[in-house]
Amino acid sequence: MYTKVLVAEDIDSISMGVDMILQQLEIVEIQHTSYCDDAYLKAKKAQLDGAPFQLLITDLSFKPDYMEANLASGQELIAALKKAQPNLKIIVYSIEDHPQAVRSLWESGLIDAFVSKDRKGLLALKDAITSVHKNKSYLSPHLEGIMAQKNILSLGDFEIELMKKLAGGHTHDEIATDFKANGISPSSKSSIEKRIKELKEDFQANTTAHLVSILKDLRLI
Repeated sequence: MYTKVLVAEDIDSISMGVDMILQQLEIVEIQHTSYCDDAYLKAKKAQLDGAPFQLLITDLSFKPDYMEANLASGQELIAALKKAQPNLKIIVYSIEDHPQAVRSLWESGLIDAFVSKDRKGLLALKDAITSVHKNKSYLSPHLEGIMAQKNILSLGDFEIELMKKLAGGHTHDEIATDFKANGISPSSKSSIEKRIKELKEDFQANTTAHLVSILKDLRLI
């Protein structure tokens, strides 16, 4: 079983429940944090010290407060840590069940398990930890039904980066220049405008701002 686990969760009562499960599994070292930035720093320090965390259990939504955040969501934390520590196992423990958000994250290949925070969530989390330790993926039963739906739309890395740029107020010209400079393809203004038009049709958005709002609501960006 794992010996060193990091938990990123900003609700104390839920964090205590996760801690109880980890103690039942006789995990030696458990560290908790309520902030994604702090989780990233803890993981990086552990890695530099030669004693990296083996497993991250994280929520997706973190309530903003007075502290400025570089990493504001579980999705951003996951992406950052997998880039820094590719072998890190990651379990999402979240109430999130938007079909698009679940499928997008699951199909990204960045996580090993997705557990729903429901009445049997902690028992499922225990099963997920055991499964992931055996190099098996785990998905909560009701999420399996969501994943089986055929009409779910999801975003690839290009679309996610494009939408983040739009959400940040960048113009099409600025995005094209940035994509070209960073080797992101396609990078032409016409290709970018075409993809935005297709996404507005896919998500039934009236305007680009409406599209960004929809994708934020779906936790896709």
